[in-house]
Parts: sequence; C-alpha cells; structure tokens
Amino acid sequence: MANVDFDFDSLREAATDVLESAAQGVNRIAMENLEFVKGFTRMCNDGWLQGWHERNGGNLTYRMTDEDVAAARPFFDAKPREWVEMGVTGENLAGSFFLSTGSGKYMRNVTEDPAHNIGIVEINETGTAYRIVWGLLDGAKPTSEFPSHFMNHSVRVAATDGADRVIYHAHTPGIIEMSFIVPLTDRDFTRRLWQMMTECVVVFPAGVGVVPWMVPGGPAIAEATSNLMKTYSTAVWAHHGLFAAGPDFDTTFGLAHTVEKAAALYVAARAANGGSEDWLNKIEDKGLVDTCRDFNIAINQAFVD
Repeated sequence: MANVDFDFDSLREAATDVLESAAQGVNRIAMENLEFVKGFTRMCNDGWLQGWHERNGGNLTYRMTDEDVAAARPFFDAKPREWVEMGVTGENLAGSFFLSTGSGKYMRNVTEDPAHNIGIVEINETGTAYRIVWGLLDGAKPTSEFPSHFMNHSVRVAATDGADRVIYHAHTPGIIEMSFIVPLTDRDFTRRLWQMMTECVVVFPAGVGVVPWMVPGGPAIAEATSNLMKTYSTAVWAHHGLFAAGPDFDTTFGLAHTVEKAAALYVAARAANGGSEDWLNKIEDKGLVDTCRDFNIAINQAFVD
C-alpha cells in the first residue's frame, strides 16, 4: 500500500472555516427572522417602492428594546468591532443598541441581504461612541447620517418619555419641490401642508420644522434638526428631504407618507392653479381648529390665525 501524507493541520483549518461559514449563515437567517428586523427591512422596502430612495439615498435607525437585544444577542459577533467616536453626545442613550442602515448602501438591497446592508451598533457608557456588534459585513459602516439620527433619538427619548424609537430620513420629492417655492419657515410649511388634506392636522398637529439647506452628515445639521425635534416629530431638510420620528415603524412611515402626500398635493394644486396660491376652495383655520377639538388633539396655536 502506498504511503499517503496527510496535512492534518490544513484539514482542521479547512473544516473550521467551513463550520464558521455555516454558523454565520445560520446566524444571519436567525437574526433576519426576528420581528424587529423584519419590520425594519419592510420599512426600507416600503420607502424604496415609493421612489424615495434613489441610489443610496435615505437612511433608517431603530432604538432596540431590552427584549430585542436579548433576542438578538445570541447572534452578535464573537468579537465586537472597534469603538468609533461620533462627534456628538447623547448621555441618555448610553448603553443602548440601534439597528441602522449602512453608509453607501441601497435601500432596495436591504430585504435581499440584510447582513451586508444593515447592522446593530452598541453605544458606549458615555454616549459618545458606537461599535458594530452584528451585520454591516465586509467593512461597512452605519449611515453617514448616524450622528444626526443619534442626536434626534436623544431628543425624542426626552420629549416622549422614551416612546419614540424610530428615526427615518427619505428623499421625498414633494417636500424637496416645496423647498424651492415656499419660505423656509416652520409656519409657512406647516400651514400649507395642513390645508392640503384633512388628515394632516390630525397626524402632525404640532406642525413641521424646517432646516435650511446644510451640508449633510455632520454635527451642524444634527444639532439644527435636534433643536426642532424637541417640538416636532418631523422636520424638512430643504432641497434634501424629510426627517421623521415615531414609536414604531408603521407610525413613522405613516407620518412621512402623510407629509409627503400633502406636499405632492400642494405642488400639483399650485401648478393647476397657474402657480397661484389664491385657492378657489381650501380648509380654513377654523376648520383646522375644529378638527383638532373634535379629535381631542392639541393644535399648534402659533400656526393658525
């Protein structure tokens, strides 16, 4: 019988690689079946289907509950990645975990391959840095707007006693169009949106905030937006899109959808009216106030005459 030399070390390494690859595949499937991950990926796809996420446009983050973290922890990486300083601070979010879309990632790809396009990050004990504990494979990072999301999560946690958990940014065309032709003030945008559709004053009775055009992705736009989100659950980014917050995926998407639909109606109605805002018919301020009264909702009195 011929002598056969076996390289047992190489065989062991190859077997280990196969087992690790198989384990990663199982972990991905298991993580993707968790309810909060399914809700997150569905919202990414919903926005894509609306046409709000060309290329890698838009982003989404979700502050996980303790139950979410417990369910996801078995699938976390064996070794978390390095801490990354954010340039902003949110002490009330220290130790929190967030599910986030990735920088440069396309919303249309999230459903098909979550592990490469989204990921879970852990916030450090001082609320100044994050590290990736799952997903965002092959060197990916959280959305470049993560500092803006993080600061606004911090503000909305304080404003809603922890109820709000979702922050969503979309490149909504109607809102972008409005930013060319409407004065960039909270009152001017809010009144026009309220008057377009009866449900608007019910869905966002506080109104909308407006951030003038700013370079995206940095601390300046994060701070400007977070100042508005102390009052509003949604803010317009001029020539850029919409920023919305809510307690869950359905509510937040519904808010963004309502605001954007009203914006599209405004642009269409104004075009049909020869560019004029001298409407033949419209919802008067008394109607807005009466609607909020009947629905037991507090309207922002600064925006009605």
